Parts: sequence; C-alpha cells; structure tokens
Amino acid sequence: MKKKWIIYLLLIVALTIISILIIFIVLKNNRDNNVNLDDTYMLDKKEDTSSEDVSKISESPKYIDNVIIVNKSYPLPRDFVPDNLVSINERVQVTSETYEAFELLQSDAIALGLNIYASSGYRSYDIQNDIYNNYVNLDGQEIADTYSARAGYSEHQTGLAIDLNTIDMSFDGTDESEFVKNNCYKYGFVIRYPKAKEDITGYMYEPWHIRYVGNVLAEKLYNNGDWITFEEYFNIDSKYE
Repeated sequence: MKKKWIIYLLLIVALTIISILIIFIVLKNNRDNNVNLDDTYMLDKKEDTSSEDVSKISESPKYIDNVIIVNKSYPLPRDFVPDNLVSINERVQVTSETYEAFELLQSDAIALGLNIYASSGYRSYDIQNDIYNNYVNLDGQEIADTYSARAGYSEHQTGLAIDLNTIDMSFDGTDESEFVKNNCYKYGFVIRYPKAKEDITGYMYEPWHIRYVGNVLAEKLYNNGDWITFEEYFNIDSKYE
C-alpha cells in the first residue's frame, strides 16, 4: 500500500513538472513571436517609406512657357492640389479645363460607336505613394520605376492627366486606342508616353495615358502622328537623382 502511494506521489510530481515545462515553452514561444512580429512591423514601415524622399520634393511646381512640368526630374510639392477639381464620374476627378476637353472627346467617340471612359485622374501625393510602394513590393523598385511614378513625380497629381479604359496594354490596338492616338490632340490632349520613347520619358509606352496641354501645344506635340515628348520639346531630362 505504501509503495502505491509513493508511485502516485511520483506520478503527480512528474505531471506537475511536465505541466510547468509546457507552460514555460508556450510563454517563451509567445514572447518570441511577439518580438518577431514587432520587428517585421518595423521593417514593413521602413520599406513603405523608403521610396518617399521628402528632401527631393520641390517647394514649387516647375513651369515652362506656362506649362506645368512633372517628370522624374521635376517633382511637385507634397501638398500640391489643383484648386479647380471637378468630377468626371463618381471615382475620377480632373481640373475643369481637362473635364471640358474630355467631354468633347468622349462625345465625339460615342458618335462613332466607340467607348472611351476615364478610369483614373487626379491622385494625391499620399495615394500615389501607396500605389508606387505596392508596385515596388510586387516587382522591385527598378522595374516599378519604368511604369509607375514615385510620389510627387506623378502627372496625376496635377489633375491634368487621365488614364483611359483598362489602363493596360490590352487597350493598345483597339479602335478606341487608335482614335485617341490620332485625334486626342484636337481636344488639347497628348499621348504623354509615346511608343519607342521610353529612354526619353523614363516610362514604358502608355497608350491609355493622356495629358491635357491645350490645343496649340497638343498639335505641335502630335507632329503629324510622330509624337514628340515634353522632354524633347522643352529640352529637359526625366531622370531620378
């Protein structure tokens, strides 16, 4: 009988020790996981802001011949917001003159049985920063820089740029794309990033991205169908420092 009690006692002690060890291990793992999560959070925060170099953001916009210039060499102030934004639809805002010109373009396209619509317009500095960082996380900064502007360096912040329809290369070659390429200058728009001008503009060909500049300059840049870029016309660079 005495031996049984000793066995029971030893069994209870053993179970107690095992329970304590399990609790210790669980608490230790939780503590380690919390540290790792905190470290990851801090790393994520650093990554999210790595593209945002405030020291290089301009204090005032760059104008040449009364045309606002925005590219990889000429950024906008962080707090730049056009004072005449209006809505094309529930999601897209542009400046009032851009809106009026686009309404004419869209109306004439509809008369020809074409469906041209605005998918993106004005973007704030912060929204562009989020978009750009998402692309960097997806493709890396070197590739992202070929198709997405860093915060402060996007024409969309001016409210003068519109991305049309699908905002991808499926738009290229469509009847809508051909109409835009050959006629947008008549409404004061230009194809801002023409084909085979990647080394000049710093961006891939974007048939869906149009920029309002007014009829006079637009016709000059149209150049009888052989589009001239801002960089060529104004003799400026488009390169990040």
